[in-house]
Amino acid sequence: MRYLLPLFIFVAINANAQTSAPPPVTPKPGQVLVSGTVADETTKAGILSRLRDLYGYDQVVDQISVGSVGVPPNWNTHVQKLITTDLKLISHGQLKVDGSNVSVRGEVNNEAQRQQIASNISTSLNPTYIVNNGLRVSTSEQGILDATLANRTIEFESGKASLTDKGQRILDEMSVPLLKFKSRRLEVIGHTDSEGLRASNLALSQARADTVKAYLSRKGVNPDLVSTSGQGPDRPIATNDTVEGRSRNRRIEFRIGQ
Repeated sequence: MRYLLPLFIFVAINANAQTSAPPPVTPKPGQVLVSGTVADETTKAGILSRLRDLYGYDQVVDQISVGSVGVPPNWNTHVQKLITTDLKLISHGQLKVDGSNVSVRGEVNNEAQRQQIASNISTSLNPTYIVNNGLRVSTSEQGILDATLANRTIEFESGKASLTDKGQRILDEMSVPLLKFKSRRLEVIGHTDSEGLRASNLALSQARADTVKAYLSRKGVNPDLVSTSGQGPDRPIATNDTVEGRSRNRRIEFRIGQ
């Protein structure tokens, strides 16, 4: 089991030394420590309520102080928007909110999660907030696969499920670590952008995932251990409003199973 121990530090700007701080407590494995200074008891109660709903009452260690601080408009609302199920995907993590500066650190299972969590944080805040993505992929078999793919896109012929030469070369590289994983199961997931009909995109993403499975099989990867799915446009990792964003969303994702 991977224990999740994020350290949530809510530090409002212009804090002074006159605060009411709880006595220090060392969290146990699996607990969440929340500390820092907020402006009033209402803000503190709201943050603690969200965290306890997410993790369970006994899993949240309260180290929040109340003091005289200055915060951006609607700061409490924005902070609570950051407390979502995405945080449960992070291990050995830290979320820090210092005025309008937000940083998130820790380990996630794969590159898609790393990008998705940071994207969700950014879109939940207004443009005055600065987000620093310090998440990293854990050094596991999944991490090895993600490092091999290295943010590259496995390319197909436009509108088809036929691999381009570049796409084949990337899969040649991907097959090397996959052959070393022996009996581990692999899920190949196809994704598209949001252009066109959803039903057509779902079918295309499934066909492309099946093509990848067939190609890896020819490279020696056991097809009985490989499953495929097509998610179409339903799980974007970037905006579909730009050419660059749509390009990032047209991707193949690899997940190591148990």
